[in-house]
Amino acid sequence: MRTHQLVLQWIENQLSSGELALGGRLAAERTLAEQLQVSRTSVREAIRVLEAMGVVRAGVGSGPEAGTVVIADPTAALGSALRLHVATTHLPVADIVQTRVLLESWAAARARTDSPALAEAAGLLDKMDACPDTDEFLALDVRFHLALAEAAGNAVVSAMMGSLREAIQSYAGKLTANLPDWDATAARLRAEHREILAAINNHDGGKAAGLVAAHIEGYYKEAGLGPKDSDPARQ
Repeated sequence: MRTHQLVLQWIENQLSSGELALGGRLAAERTLAEQLQVSRTSVREAIRVLEAMGVVRAGVGSGPEAGTVVIADPTAALGSALRLHVATTHLPVADIVQTRVLLESWAAARARTDSPALAEAAGLLDKMDACPDTDEFLALDVRFHLALAEAAGNAVVSAMMGSLREAIQSYAGKLTANLPDWDATAARLRAEHREILAAINNHDGGKAAGLVAAHIEGYYKEAGLGPKDSDPARQ
């Protein structure tokens, strides 16, 4: 095992045991290096890995923002990893879309009508109605779907959804070039969004799940990305 991995293992054990918690600070590099009998370079490398994973935030200088603090930001790290693997074509976009359908259908079926996220989703739909810009519309679309996932109250699903949406957001934008009539598609998407939200608010989770699946699959099918289409040249 490389020495920076020893540092990672020690920090993981500290987190698991409760010795180190969310908001807690790691000791200084020199202190950790002496305690673990490794080089400061190994400590620094381990902290960089944890920062990329969204587990810690490393600050320099002095003051309240200085030092290495334990945070919780899995979405950004997972999203970055997924984007890179999609770029290698190891993870076909069509497969990611199918995974998204599974997660969003599950979330829609279990969304809580008293969740503040649903009010946020409704406000996003109003903004989409008055949005002529394609990129802005797609950005609002991302936020709408994340709000629905958040309404289910499952932190892991929310994090995974955020990661998947980030991984395919650029593809959704690129695929608009394949659509015969963006204005017509945007109008259909807006109507489907409202149907999904209405089903959730009416406590019909089964209908909401079916509408979400049809909504997602319909967009990608219209844009030319079929369920078995994993050919990078067509993405």
